[in-house]
Amino acid sequence: MAIDGRNLQILANYCAAAADAMAFTLMRTAHSTFVKETEDFSCQIVSRSGLAFASPRSFGAPWYSGIDYAPVLALIEEYADGDICITNDAYAGNVATHSPDIHIWKPVFHQGEIVCFVVGHIHNTDVGGAVPASLSRSLTDIVQEGIRIPPLKIMRQGQLNEEVASIMRLNVRVPDQNWGDFKAQLASVNVGERKIHDIIARFGIADFLQGIEGILDYAEAQARSIIKTIPDGEYFYADYADEDGEGGYPCRIAITLRVQGDQLELDYTGSDPQLASSLNMPTGGRERHPLALVGVTYVLSTLDRSLLLNAGTLRPTRAILPPGTVMNCEAPAAVGMRSLTCALSQIATIGVFSLAMPERLPANSPGGNSIMNIRTQTQNRSVVASLGPVGGGAGGTPRHDGPDGSGGLSAFLKNTPIEINEAEVPIRFHRYGLAQDSAGAGRYRGGLATEMAFEVFSPNTTITARNRNRSVFASAGVVGGQSGALSYFRTRRDGEVINHGNTDVIHCLPGDVVEVRGPGAGGYGLPTQRDADAVMQDVRCGYLSVAAARTQYGVVVVDHHVDRAATEHLRATMPQQAAHHFEHGEARSRFEMLWTPQRYQLLTAFLASAPVSWRHFLKTQVFRAVAEIGETADMAQIFSDLRQRYPAMANN
Repeated sequence: MAIDGRNLQILANYCAAAADAMAFTLMRTAHSTFVKETEDFSCQIVSRSGLAFASPRSFGAPWYSGIDYAPVLALIEEYADGDICITNDAYAGNVATHSPDIHIWKPVFHQGEIVCFVVGHIHNTDVGGAVPASLSRSLTDIVQEGIRIPPLKIMRQGQLNEEVASIMRLNVRVPDQNWGDFKAQLASVNVGERKIHDIIARFGIADFLQGIEGILDYAEAQARSIIKTIPDGEYFYADYADEDGEGGYPCRIAITLRVQGDQLELDYTGSDPQLASSLNMPTGGRERHPLALVGVTYVLSTLDRSLLLNAGTLRPTRAILPPGTVMNCEAPAAVGMRSLTCALSQIATIGVFSLAMPERLPANSPGGNSIMNIRTQTQNRSVVASLGPVGGGAGGTPRHDGPDGSGGLSAFLKNTPIEINEAEVPIRFHRYGLAQDSAGAGRYRGGLATEMAFEVFSPNTTITARNRNRSVFASAGVVGGQSGALSYFRTRRDGEVINHGNTDVIHCLPGDVVEVRGPGAGGYGLPTQRDADAVMQDVRCGYLSVAAARTQYGVVVVDHHVDRAATEHLRATMPQQAAHHFEHGEARSRFEMLWTPQRYQLLTAFLASAPVSWRHFLKTQVFRAVAEIGETADMAQIFSDLRQRYPAMANN
């Protein structure tokens, strides 16, 4: 069978179906809720050189559709039939990117030769470490984030390496759950191997190998064709996490986008330095690292939904990731919360592309999905479980409202039904649903946030809320759309409300009610251009209060109906055109009055000249000095004072 255009598509479909089968197997045999319900996993089929050419089409985490396994494949000296390899070490090849993500890969042999690898990862709810669920922004080095497994063979020619397996089980809080998930991973790659043999039997080995390269080349050609529709030029956008550590200062992700013909360059210069917290991303400086370019995948997919997603999609793009920064950290920096930084990089990517083509891309998604985990106990057992994500919807688009409660940066991750949670964890839910008045107003409003409230019954219960964010800086609206509502995280105890801000680990007493709300997404277009009947429908559905309909949209509701005359009069007094491309909310506007692009440019150069181990400390000192002095702060003088005060940094 010759690999022409039609047969190439058929082969691509067979390979995608094989990846789907891997995902189904994993999802249906896993033990933890986070894998079998939320679906935080990936499955890929990669070429002999490590390039992903097939992924599940609607399951798991699509962040890894363009992954390149080459760096870890090379760390195993030789492969034999029946071998399965494993790692979760973020600094061994930069394929695993934080400790809970355990990656495995299996070579597929045909007539004694490797023809491809079947690979994948799962996010384990807990891999040991300093805190239950292993992750917190308060951690400062990777050793605190749980067991680290270097690249090695966990199965050697079909035989389990019992010594490594015993170490894996001994160093986690719920060994039976983790081991059940791991066996599901083994089943997944074994199914993938069998499917590849079926495909080879159908197409023949020569056409299969030729087809792999054809699939990658086809995705590259599609991507280049899409890029050609983007106006050439240089564009800049930055976004911020609320904190760079516990109680810290904002963490900045900055992108300069350069579009030239059918090529893209994303320059992350100007992003924060490597941090003494766990927000760092271990990309190894690889210019096509999938986590640095997830946003590009999303943008290109938005522009052409027929785009084939694999490593070829990223070939026309390169990222500049300065070493010793939050986007390219050095060992032993903590990396557990890299998912929050990755989400911010996606938001910044979509934002910078929005400047190039606002009529084709949505407003910002929130990027503050809190992954809620619990450690508690029943009368006879300890429980460590994920309760699911609590986040916001997607940004409003040029054609329709943003999806509520999911979408945007949520990828294919799903919520966990409360019936499952209450069956497996000794808690009781008080509420789980969409949050009223949380969407950013616009002609097409942003997606509503979700909110969750549950009661705990056991002492010594610990709750972790991974990726807490957007309690200070809102998700931006575009071309007149308004920013989304802020998030919150709090506990009700004996009539008192305890606000936790962006704290991500709390300890609870019996009877505590934990309440968490995600951030709302930004709106698209002027709110006064939204159809008044659409506003009224949101009021009827409970998505929008009568008061917010009036203040945000200028729609006057009286006795459950729109007062047309009053609405027309009120809207005439409201803004009729957008003042700026982005509307970021009050907190960010105030922050950027002090922290201008010019001030950040000076800070970036100063920190780049310092040893990596000093950079976060120096950033904190500079921010403190600027806060004390205000707008008249002289950056050169501040830098000079710090050099005199800490001469040791010049000797490192």
